Amino acid sequence: MSTLLVKNIHTLVTMDEQRREIRQGALYIRDNIIEQVGTTTELPQTAARILDLQNKYIVLPGLVNTHHHFYQTLTRVIPAAQNCDLFYWLKTLYPIWANLTADAVYISTKMALAELILSGCTTASDHLYIYPNNCKLDDQIQAAQEMGIRFHPCRGSMSVGESLGGLPPDAVVEKEINILKDSQRLIEQYHDPSRHSMLRMVLAPCSPFSVSPELMKESAILARSYTGVRLHTHLAENKSDITYSLENFGMTPEDYAESVGWLGEDVWHAHCVQLSDTAIQKFSQTGTGVAHCPCSNMRLASGIAPIRKMLDAGVPVSIGVDGSASNDSGNLLQEARTAFLLARVRENDVSAMTAREALEIATLGGARVLGRDDIGILAPGMSADFIAINLERPQLAGALHDPVAALILCQVERVDYSFINGKKIVDQGQLTTVELESLIKKTNDLAFQMLS
Repeated sequence: MSTLLVKNIHTLVTMDEQRREIRQGALYIRDNIIEQVGTTTELPQTAARILDLQNKYIVLPGLVNTHHHFYQTLTRVIPAAQNCDLFYWLKTLYPIWANLTADAVYISTKMALAELILSGCTTASDHLYIYPNNCKLDDQIQAAQEMGIRFHPCRGSMSVGESLGGLPPDAVVEKEINILKDSQRLIEQYHDPSRHSMLRMVLAPCSPFSVSPELMKESAILARSYTGVRLHTHLAENKSDITYSLENFGMTPEDYAESVGWLGEDVWHAHCVQLSDTAIQKFSQTGTGVAHCPCSNMRLASGIAPIRKMLDAGVPVSIGVDGSASNDSGNLLQEARTAFLLARVRENDVSAMTAREALEIATLGGARVLGRDDIGILAPGMSADFIAINLERPQLAGALHDPVAALILCQVERVDYSFINGKKIVDQGQLTTVELESLIKKTNDLAFQMLS
């Protein structure tokens, strides 16, 4: 067995039931599980590995990203899509995404995860819903495993093309029988529902305007026939989304979701910008979760999600950076900061969200939405997923009156250490699982190939 002692932590943010913030804190880890939490003087003084943070670092649970489209890293800032709302943005990019290859899925996954991990993410979910040119979700899973992230891949899908009244071109949709068959294969090949699992499968038909009600229903039935397979999709992202639902289904988005079995503790929806008060109550009563993606919602002028109302109603809320072509970034710590700021703007109230609430949403909130009882908290028996940030940096100078709040109120670009499943994935600001310069070059080369 391998042991790790992390000692002399300036401030250890546990996110435990008491929300303890321990000065001169320490963590004692055996293999991939936290064994002890306390002050440096309380914990063992020896271990196989020791990381002495010299009273200069703040440590907190790793952040959880609950909505993304990694492949979109290859199509950031496309000029023709820079000033479009959601539907026109999609129509502009679908033909480009039709050029996606297996190698592009693999490389874009690594690039997106590099950005996420450096910004504090230790658990990520990704929604891959387009599979041209023999692309498979396996390509993404391989890349994520090599990066060392705790991963919840979503087997996304589109089955209703333009000829059937959907938004995507017919060339990029799949037959529903093939979608369900591949979904079952992936669950049986990869899904691990055990505690401390590094990979859990999700079924994720893309959106109400790209799949049929039948696929939604069948996907829910399939997922619920296994232990721990969750459901994810886009819902109520903007006003056009609402209009589409009313015109095509004769129902609001939340009523449509309910009609196809997509409300419940095993479901979370991305965006939910236009959820009504009635819908929020339905989500609360059923335990249905939300992935809040503030930067993407601003970028596409979709609006500001009513996060304060959701939290007050008890809706599980998490953070997602969303697609790198609609953000166009993948910095999870900054996404939490934006969520904090936008909540205050939407409610016109400085008490609408605190900095610590934003950190809770990005850690505990993400764990709850993904159905995890083993991450998001630094406590005995929890997975050894944590990040450390050096407080002696220009952005935090003068902010150490409250270093916890400073992580949200100030601009912190990246972490200095990241441990995932007890393994050091970021060491003094450098990724240990990929050569970043080479990865950036490959990403840029593929991005140009996609457009040509």
